[in-house]
Amino acid sequence: VQLAESGGGSVQDGESQRLSCEASGFIYESLCMGWFRQVPGKEREEREGVAMLYLGDGSSYTADSVKGRFTISQDNAKNTVHLQMNGLKPEDTAMYYCAAKAAPCTHGGRWDRYFGVSYWGQGTQVTVSS
Repeated sequence: VQLAESGGGSVQDGESQRLSCEASGFIYESLCMGWFRQVPGKEREEREGVAMLYLGDGSSYTADSVKGRFTISQDNAKNTVHLQMNGLKPEDTAMYYCAAKAAPCTHGGRWDRYFGVSYWGQGTQVTVSS
């Protein structure tokens, strides 16, 4: 599975942005796709889970830190997930990575563990200025 991200860039505090991630290669319905983010100074293992979605039925998980502001959705025709980010804050500044793994999305009740992810995109920078 290969993941290609698009979107990202610099915005002002309170503005919106949308990230997209298209999966290619061997795609199967029992795939979970989503987003993690990494801030400078943190190791890759410390990437924060932002949101994840199960392609099979569209069920999703969202981090408390972005709940109510960020929404993950899917476009099955294009094997693509989108992350709509509204009300962006400077603390949302990070490198955002598309992530994918085989279902189930949760293991031990957690969907946001770095080591649970099988596939990673290259990352796209999101910078929010105050």
